[in-house]
Parts: sequence; C-alpha cells; structure tokens
Amino acid sequence: MGNRLDLSAMFKKLADTIRDKFHEIVERPLLTTSLVLIMVSVLVISLSLRYYITDFDSFWGQILAEAHGMIFDVAVIGILLFWLNQSGETRQRIRMYKDEIDDFRLWESDEAAFRTVGNIKRLNRHKIYEINLVNCYLARANLNYVNLKGSNLNSANITNSSLIETNLENSRLNQTSLENSNLNQANLSGAYASGANFRDAFLIKSLFKGAFLIKTNFTNAFLMEADLRNSYLMGADFTNASLYKADLRGAKGLTIEQLMLAKTLYLAKFDDSLQAEVQQILPELVDA
Repeated sequence: MGNRLDLSAMFKKLADTIRDKFHEIVERPLLTTSLVLIMVSVLVISLSLRYYITDFDSFWGQILAEAHGMIFDVAVIGILLFWLNQSGETRQRIRMYKDEIDDFRLWESDEAAFRTVGNIKRLNRHKIYEINLVNCYLARANLNYVNLKGSNLNSANITNSSLIETNLENSRLNQTSLENSNLNQANLSGAYASGANFRDAFLIKSLFKGAFLIKTNFTNAFLMEADLRNSYLMGADFTNASLYKADLRGAKGLTIEQLMLAKTLYLAKFDDSLQAEVQQILPELVDA
C-alpha cells in the first residue's frame, strides 16, 4: 500500500514538473517558436532525406519554387495582414482614449483633468482633433499647442489653464469657463463662444476672426493686439478690458456703449464710422 502511495506521489510530482515546464515554454514566445521550428525541421528533413540523396537536382528546383511562393506570401499577404492588424489596434486605442474621456466627464478633480489632457494629446498624435469635451473638467490644465480644431467644449471648465497657441478654430465654447486662463496667440477663428467666460484671461495676439462672441464676458481681459475682425460681439462685456492695438474692424453688433467700459482703446482699429464716434466720445480711452 505504501509503495502505491509513493509511486502515485512520484507520478504526480513528475506531472507537475512537466506542466510547469510546459507553461514556462509557452510563456516565452521566442523559445516556443524556436522549439517548434526545430521539431518541424527535423521531421521534414527526415522525410525528405531520400530525395536529397537520389534526386537532388529536381528536388532542389521544387524547393526554390516554394521559396518564391513564400516570398510572395510574405510580401503580399504578410504585409497586408500586418497593416490590417496595426490599423485595428490603432482604432482600438483611439476608442479607448475617447472612452476614458467619457469616463472622466463631469468628474471635478485634478486627476480627471490630468487624465483627460493626456487622452487629448494621445488623440492628437493619431491626428484626431474633433473631440467631444462637453462638460469636461480641465481646470489648471496644460493645453499649450494642443489642436482642438472643431472640438465641442461647451460648458467645459477650463479655468486657470494654459492654452498658449492652442488651436480652437471652429470649436464650440458656448457657456465655457476660461476665467483667468492664458490663451496668448490661441486661434479661436470661427469659434462659437456665446456666453463664454474670459474674465481675467490673457488673450494677447489671439485670433477671434469671425468668431461668435455673443454675450461673452471679457471683464478684465487682456486683448492686446487681438484679432476680432468680422466677429459677432452683440452684448459682449468689455468692462475694464485692455483693447490696446486690438483689431475690431467688421465686428458685428459692437456699440459705443460696450467700448465705454473698456480700460483702454489705444491704437485699436474700428470701422470708419465707429472710429469717428470713438474719437469723439471716448478720447480719453483712445489716447491713453
């Protein structure tokens, strides 16, 4: 009885050892591939040995023909499969980045902002610029030089953030808060930013050409040398805003009452009719 138990234990131990070795080999792809190649090579060469000896010339010609077929398989099928696989992986990564942005939407925390910014930059590397960032929390974020052309940032929180030279062309920024953010030289041409909050924001040399800025808050904003040509400024608030050298030619809905509240209009450019009115009514702001 004891001998049977010892034998059973020995077989069990041997089986466990074999299983562990098998798992070790399987977990190492290069070793697995090498072992399979060796085994297949030994088998094929053993079965073909008599052809090598008796009819080598004819057999060698067939080997070369197969080699050409293999080259074709690698060149056409292999490369095609590799490209399809890479494309599939890229699409999966893009979907994962977008899903992560959705996961952090409405979560107001520094971690949410950090992770969302990371996913935005990864999508940019894949040439994805139109991103859904509605209601996203991006406060105190570093979005310098990011491309968000055509993106939807409606109602997003981007306060105290840095967006130097960020591309926001044709983006949606309705009701978005960019209070105290740095958007120097940012491109907001054609952006929809009605009701957006740019209070205390730095907008030096920013482009707002053709942007929709209806009832937008520019209180205390620095708009020096900003390009606001052909923008829509009905109801925009310029209280204490610096419009030094700003270009407001062709702006729609801009009134003298709005400009009265500005901090300075020195060297600012307006349409001829409005320019004359500003010179006459607000000489202290034009010459300041």
